[in-house]
Amino acid sequence: MPAIPHDSTYKDIFSHPTMVEALLRGFVHEDWVRQVNFSTLEKQNTHYVSDSQVQRSTDIVWRVQLKLPDGSQEWLYLFLLIEFQSKTDPWMALRMLTYVCLLYQDLIKTEQVKPGEKLPPVFPVVIYNGQATWRASLEIAKLIDAPDSLKCWTPRFRHHLLDQGRVPKAKLKQLSDNLMACLIVLETHLPDDPVILETTRALVELLKDDDFDGLDRAFTRFYRRTILSKLNPGQMTQMPETLEGVTTVLAERIDEWMDGLRQEGERKGEQKGLLKGRQSEAARMLGLQLRLRFGPLPDWAEARLAQAPLEQLEGWIEAVLTAESLEGVIGPEG
Repeated sequence: MPAIPHDSTYKDIFSHPTMVEALLRGFVHEDWVRQVNFSTLEKQNTHYVSDSQVQRSTDIVWRVQLKLPDGSQEWLYLFLLIEFQSKTDPWMALRMLTYVCLLYQDLIKTEQVKPGEKLPPVFPVVIYNGQATWRASLEIAKLIDAPDSLKCWTPRFRHHLLDQGRVPKAKLKQLSDNLMACLIVLETHLPDDPVILETTRALVELLKDDDFDGLDRAFTRFYRRTILSKLNPGQMTQMPETLEGVTTVLAERIDEWMDGLRQEGERKGEQKGLLKGRQSEAARMLGLQLRLRFGPLPDWAEARLAQAPLEQLEGWIEAVLTAESLEGVIGPEG
């Protein structure tokens, strides 16, 4: 699968340990997360190939040490796969099993795991940003139709899924200081939504230390390729180089957008006022004509004239000249 700009920006973002830590702390609710020594996070070279013989730019592998209850430490591998497809892949569990097996084969080939040693645990994560809800099974066993007598031979494997579009807004608000939550907000709201500016300001604050310069730049590239390009397609001659610059551009754009909404509201209000004025004048003229021909109008007729739309009033005005009764113009009571 050839790399696309969105792929590369995500790979940049998840090439920083702070982002991986935010993902695990905020969106993986398992006991072992409390045993992770995040200071030991090490990014791995994914130089092996996938089943299509083309390395995906969104295959990201880290390893980190777990502090076990007995005091010992063990390496855990984190396999992150960013899924940009708009629809669910029904075979994702099989794909992930294939990728994890390729990782294991590479660990053996490079002698990171030597003969007689056991393979390390791998935590596979699929981060999905499609609009449709993810429907595919997370377990390989559910993709295999085996009778009871053969179920013991069915492989056991499952992956963790983060379906960004289905994370409750309340949770994202609760995790407003979590970098992964900020990224999900950016992915699941329209560029003009004021929450984008609010989230960007939060990111500026979270990444203000010099230690986060690289992640600041990665997020800035993400904005330039996925948000700012949609706000001003072909109009922005110079893109901002920092998140603070992004904030300025967003604030200006949202101000323009709000001004446009206000102007549109005023225009519609003026049009509505003109229409109401024409309706009132037509009702007044029709009432005058009806009184001249048929005498004083009953209350129900007065009410009907006041509520009738302009188009209907204009039709009644034409009917006054030929009608023989009030009811022949505006219909009977009731």
